[in-house]
Amino acid sequence: MLIAQLTEKMIQRSKGNLHDINHFLKVYSYARTIGIREGLPAETQTILEAAALVHDIACPLCREKYGNTNGKHQEREGMVLAEEFLRDSGLSQTARDRVVYLVGHHHTPQGVDGPDYQILLEADYLVNADEGHCSPENIRSTRDKIFRTKTGIVLLDAIYLGGEV
Repeated sequence: MLIAQLTEKMIQRSKGNLHDINHFLKVYSYARTIGIREGLPAETQTILEAAALVHDIACPLCREKYGNTNGKHQEREGMVLAEEFLRDSGLSQTARDRVVYLVGHHHTPQGVDGPDYQILLEADYLVNADEGHCSPENIRSTRDKIFRTKTGIVLLDAIYLGGEV
């Protein structure tokens, strides 16, 4: 119920921006799939799913304020926005703090400190690779440098590299 409510609230917040809505729903779907397949505990799975839904919460503000959605701007601006957005969500303070942390680091592949962080990076890249028309070389390089979960690697290879391992 909580995730469904957050989904509806994010869709409403997006004010009909189909790109933003489709992006966070795709990231959410991949994150959910990877988390389940990797056997995350229920609380970690909920944190991951919430973070996937709100990870780009700062994009509209960044477009207005900076004229772009640079990842570092998203991370910085997104932490405050995510904290406000989640305030009355029903998530515990510990869970909200973790979601805010993940939003503030979802473009930073260094210092990954948990499976929720790793999976969010992978899920976001799975979507960004398509939206950014990444080359097979970029995809292979990212797979080798960033992807760590078995499920994320299988999905990346199946989607973009024809099952190549």
